[in-house]
Amino acid sequence: MHLIIIGNGITGITAALTVRRLQPTARITIVSDESAHHYSRTALMYVYMGHLRYPDIKPHEDWFWAENNLELVHATATRLDVEKRQVHLSTGQTLPYDKLLLATGSVSRYHGWPGQHLRGVQGLYGLPDLAQMERDTHGIRQAVVVGGGLIAVELAEMLHTRGIAVTVLVRDAHYWASVLPPEEAHLIDHQFAQHHVDIRYRTELREVVGDAEGRVQGVITSKGESLDCQWVGIAIGVTPNLSITQDTPVETERGILVDEFLQTNIPGVYAAGDCAQHRQLGAGEVPIEQLWYTGRMQGEAVAHTICGQTTPYRRGVWFNSAKFFNLEYQTYGRVPARPTAGEESFYWENPTGRQCLRINFSPAHNHAVLGFNALGLRLRHEVCEHWIKTNTPVQTVLANLGAANFDPEFFREYEPDVIRQFNQQFPQQPVILQRRKGLFAKLLG
Repeated sequence: MHLIIIGNGITGITAALTVRRLQPTARITIVSDESAHHYSRTALMYVYMGHLRYPDIKPHEDWFWAENNLELVHATATRLDVEKRQVHLSTGQTLPYDKLLLATGSVSRYHGWPGQHLRGVQGLYGLPDLAQMERDTHGIRQAVVVGGGLIAVELAEMLHTRGIAVTVLVRDAHYWASVLPPEEAHLIDHQFAQHHVDIRYRTELREVVGDAEGRVQGVITSKGESLDCQWVGIAIGVTPNLSITQDTPVETERGILVDEFLQTNIPGVYAAGDCAQHRQLGAGEVPIEQLWYTGRMQGEAVAHTICGQTTPYRRGVWFNSAKFFNLEYQTYGRVPARPTAGEESFYWENPTGRQCLRINFSPAHNHAVLGFNALGLRLRHEVCEHWIKTNTPVQTVLANLGAANFDPEFFREYEPDVIRQFNQQFPQQPVILQRRKGLFAKLLG
């Protein structure tokens, strides 16, 4: 079998390594025009900030690929011929395949603003973006970031470490309004304030203004305000990279359409990761998942199917994590930004505004816990996932809350404060703390 993988991100590389393990004699070719070797995309910000070097964000040494008989092709896949089962490259080379995995990832989304073509306007997704940002932010004084999600706060932190004044434009009433309830978003506002980031809510970008040399010199907001800046970061999200499927019979909508086995409508052609759009959705799932860990899971699942071990992709309990300057964030299960009918939400916040915990549960189903938000607290993934999967009552969760505590030794423990507030909010079902920090093995059986 000759497997061609287009894309060397976490999805493509996970698939390649899994196929190599399952079929040691398979020929595997990985095509990428972004970089010669796989790197950790989520660590790009730390290279810019000087915490890491580029070699530090490559999970494998350069010799690893030849050692594992993985062919790397640093070129652009320009055309796909599914009838002849061929991939055409920018080098003029044509590669035949038996199986093909499209793991092309995403591209930054733009909104068609006047002036968005100017030098100094960009998103941040891959290595070329990092190089462009290094060049265009050198020596500047002011920057504007457009967007209210994870990339926006990363860009703000990156620029802040270079001493660049940052203004963030967010169209919603609070930060990441599609994901976070207002209380959690308020804690992130503290981080913006502490790091002197000027954040403007209910404000959008109207136009980017350039100078005579075609370089950014300012923006005009939806409120008519003119802001001086020499760089504009676009962080309104990403969209699946569908360039390779243009003028082919591969079916697409927002992404490349796949079934539960990550198979496209073309036999032998699969898609996974950021570029894939799932035709069938489970309860609470979204058609396009653009997360590192779901990309890894999809890469492993599709590899088994490619090797003849048909394996449906099952995401399981939702999970995500991030870092907002100095504030760590974790979420497990279902915690909607707005209240859901029939569900209860318990929220605790440390008076310092540095830690909070939200637990959603269902009164109609024995108070089974549905999801967690934690900021400034570290929770054990396996414990939270176990509680959600087993429909554990919120009272049992709180009584054993110490079992989920993953904070380092000698960190303050907040479980008694959390339970005290829960008992005040829900006095009809008082809880007594039973399990202390770290005693989670017995809980999981």
